[in-house]
Amino acid sequence: MQAEKPDIKSMNLEELTAFVTEAGLKPFRARQLYRWMHRQLADSIDEMTNLPAAFREQLKQSCTYTSLRMKQIQASEQDGTRKYLFLLEDGNMVESVFMRYKTGNTVCISSQAGCRMGCKFCASAINGLSRNLLPSEMLDQVYRIQADRKERISHVVVMGTGEPLDNYDSLLRFLSLLCQEEGLHISQRNVTVSTCGIVPNIRRLADQRLQITLALSLHAPSQGKREKLMPIAKRYALEDVLLACRYYFEKTGRRVTFEYSLFAGVNDTPEDARLLAKQLSGMSCHVNLIPVNPVRERDFMPPKREALLSFKKNLEKYGINVTIRRELGSDIDAACGQLRKRYMERRCMT
Repeated sequence: MQAEKPDIKSMNLEELTAFVTEAGLKPFRARQLYRWMHRQLADSIDEMTNLPAAFREQLKQSCTYTSLRMKQIQASEQDGTRKYLFLLEDGNMVESVFMRYKTGNTVCISSQAGCRMGCKFCASAINGLSRNLLPSEMLDQVYRIQADRKERISHVVVMGTGEPLDNYDSLLRFLSLLCQEEGLHISQRNVTVSTCGIVPNIRRLADQRLQITLALSLHAPSQGKREKLMPIAKRYALEDVLLACRYYFEKTGRRVTFEYSLFAGVNDTPEDARLLAKQLSGMSCHVNLIPVNPVRERDFMPPKREALLSFKKNLEKYGINVTIRRELGSDIDAACGQLRKRYMERRCMT
């Protein structure tokens, strides 16, 4: 059986230095190679013109060089949001989103091709999980978008297709490479990682004492309602999830963001707001209210504007820090997984 080729874009500088010296080159070549990949965002090994030609050829023959291919871009005419569909080497597809905010340019990336969490309202879960992404495949979503936009990306959100904490080891390596001084050097405080609530890995992440923001996809104020929306709730009780979030704050000093998608007639009543406030009482946190993006295969609809504002006001009455997520890209396939799913459906029909 043929051994897998080393994935050089997923290596840290120390590993890359060992790799280069084993190939018989001076250690400084590793730093040159690293900068080509992570700072100059080279699309191919051929672009690395200050590396010896023989070494470049050796890399092409013996290594995997991850460089995602753009298959489709949807651009919003309203606010400049752009949704990218990328082709992976094995034919899988992933989505990423570029968004402009006053605080800087943000990219939302995927951590898996598909998702196995099965949340009832999410397009990403409809066809299940194809596979985890490599650290290099997560990074290259950011790199290719920055190269395409010719603008610096200052914030990264791991909140696209997939459950990041279901791909824990790749996530940690991705975060390390993304924030390295020799690369894009994005501040940890400008990185957000979302999870639907894998309790052991929330605690493992907390123990790393990183300065990233943890965003918990909560979406319900009680165990019973959460189980109906999110199968993961049957494995990890809401009480244990919230204890893990409190532990995250204790270890990192970073307040937790709770993502709460509002579904008309499901989780948007005054009683839901009261229960939610009770669950979060005394916690250093922030609630992000999200009017759900309708998905063709799902029955969930967003609440009316009045109900959304009423829910926000009720939470504030109980002392909860809350905002309504600014809607970006509403004139394109906004919900996670929609663009990928529609492209794959068209491909299967041809």
